[in-house]
Amino acid sequence: MNHNIEQVAVEALTPYARNARTHSPAQVAQIAGSIREFGFINPVILDGENGIIAGHGRVMAAQQLGLVTVPALRASHLDDAQRRAYVLADNKLAINAGWDDELLRIELIDLDAEGFDLALTGFSDEEMAALLQDVEPLGEMPVLRDGEREPFRQMTFTLHDEQAETVEAALAVARSMGAFVGQINENGNGNALARICELFLGQHGNS
Repeated sequence: MNHNIEQVAVEALTPYARNARTHSPAQVAQIAGSIREFGFINPVILDGENGIIAGHGRVMAAQQLGLVTVPALRASHLDDAQRRAYVLADNKLAINAGWDDELLRIELIDLDAEGFDLALTGFSDEEMAALLQDVEPLGEMPVLRDGEREPFRQMTFTLHDEQAETVEAALAVARSMGAFVGQINENGNGNALARICELFLGQHGNS
């Protein structure tokens, strides 16, 4: 594969006629907005004859923006079957990824606080509202199961919104430190909270 990025004329590119991935006008507009904000930093993948393997949406956005050329990488080493399969894989493998909702919420909150246009992230207004919605005031506390998960214990805390953001950020950092060695708890938040408390006690336990 030629790993050199080259500028190729948009009018010289040929879309794959059997591309099964669709791009709505709204999504193309989102891609165009992303290119305006960040630049064209994700090159189009081409075969040896300027046929588009990956990047159909980006090329459509480039046309919408009136770009004359786009950055491209050539994958001329692929045979016909590999090329056709990669057209599918490039789209499907990205869809198969998931989200860590807590880390996603923290990142969106931080960007929103900095005044960044969250629409450029590609999330819809409905998705962002669900992620950024205020925490509803607690009513009557639910009755929690007691003694059914030994040696585990359910603990409930009531936090102010600003406190909750701090706690969530601390939990995210603790989880990023890797596996909590020596603990059998499979709950990521529980392990992260135990790690934070252990570090705190190590620093202040004897004070």
